[in-house]
Amino acid sequence: MSSERQSRLADRIRVLVAERLEKGLRDPRLGFVTITDVRVTGDLQHASVFYTVYGSDQERTDSAEALRAATGMLRSEVGRKLGVRVTPTLEFILDAIPENAGHIEHLLREARERDAATAATATGAAYAGEADPYVKPREIDDDED
Repeated sequence: MSSERQSRLADRIRVLVAERLEKGLRDPRLGFVTITDVRVTGDLQHASVFYTVYGSDQERTDSAEALRAATGMLRSEVGRKLGVRVTPTLEFILDAIPENAGHIEHLLREARERDAATAATATGAAYAGEADPYVKPREIDDDED
C-alpha cells in the first residue's frame, strides 16, 4: 500500500469525523472536541484519531467516554462515506500537544528569568584575576643574544 493512499485516507477520516462531531452527537458528555490528527496503519485496517478537548480534566474524561461510546456509530458513518472495501477501526487518543506546549512554555519562561537574573548579577562583576587568564609564551628580547 502506498503512503500517499494512507495519507489521503487519514485526511478524509479526519474531515468526516470532525464534520460529524461539529453536527453534534446526542451525548451531553461530549465537550468542545477538536480532531488534531489521524494516522492510518499501512494495511488501512486501523485509524488512530487524535483529539484535544478544551476545558477541565473532568470535561476531558467525559468527552473520552462519549467518544468511546460513539465509536461504532462514527465508524459506520465513516465507512458509508469513504466507500472503501474495509472500513478501518477507529481508536480515539487524547492528544497531549496542548499540555506539552504549556509545559515547554513554562520551561522557556523559567529559563528567560534565570538568564535575566544571571545577567543582572554579572552587571557589576569584575574579574577575579587578570582579564586574560591564559599563559602566554615569553617574548625573547633581541638584546639578550
